[in-house]
Amino acid sequence: MPSTSVAKLILKVNKNMDNKITYTIEGNDIPFQLAQIPEPPKKLFVQGNLPKNNAKVLCIVGARKYSNYGESVTRMLISGLKGYNICIVSGLAVGIDGIAHRAALDAGLQTIAFPGSGLDPSVLYPRKHRRLAEEIIHTGGGLISEYEMTLPAFEWTFPRRNRLMAGISEATLVVEATKKSGSQITVRLAHDYNRTVGAVPGAITSPLSELPNKLIREGATPITCSKDILEMLGFDIDKTSPIQKELLLSLNDSERKIVELLQIEPLTIDMLIIKTKISIQSINEILSNMEISSIIKERSGRFYLS
Repeated sequence: MPSTSVAKLILKVNKNMDNKITYTIEGNDIPFQLAQIPEPPKKLFVQGNLPKNNAKVLCIVGARKYSNYGESVTRMLISGLKGYNICIVSGLAVGIDGIAHRAALDAGLQTIAFPGSGLDPSVLYPRKHRRLAEEIIHTGGGLISEYEMTLPAFEWTFPRRNRLMAGISEATLVVEATKKSGSQITVRLAHDYNRTVGAVPGAITSPLSELPNKLIREGATPITCSKDILEMLGFDIDKTSPIQKELLLSLNDSERKIVELLQIEPLTIDMLIIKTKISIQSINEILSNMEISSIIKERSGRFYLS
């Protein structure tokens, strides 16, 4: 919900059909980063919250038609940010955008969505992510748009939306994208606004790696693990976050080995057995207990940190 100062600038409060409150902000309550871009928004419609105070805001973009590699890398990178004051921004779209929002929710990070439409449920785009949008709001994140509540998504609304995503963020990370994609627009805007750009390297044979690999050749920060993101955002990577430190202290040696491995990447049970040298009988019991304690979770045969 808005701060006291924001509340004074509310132009309209609207309860839509899902009983979510939308408020509008303008003037000095437009986030500072957005107020500095060449074409700042005059007014924003908001459901939920703006980025938390002092949060490092990271925009993550990528292909709508993603690969298994793109999905697993996005989940792995974001899961390793758990416990840090980081807000994940994306566009609510199908593909890497939606995966980034979901991974942020799973990691307990705030996430903000900038849909390419108004915020009324009758036009919110894409329709299949209405439930995801509700989860984002209910967990302390928010939806932000400069479009009137009932404006549908059009081809022209997405590039304009992208300038807000790039503008509010300290850095933009491209996971997977072809050279001619909406992600290219966001990257160009991030460069124009003097924001940092990172990219996840991919196979030279994959069209989905064309843009990230090109960006890395041109000087973008290569992102191969969560620590690379933390370093890009200016965190002291030699210091473990308070939540991660508390978690590690509460684990036994076998559990700690598993957590340290899953902080790097999701792993199958076979991979965990090889890397930890724990017997299959013991590891099954350990993993089961860790799942019950909500330390890890299993998805599609791989284990992730919760």
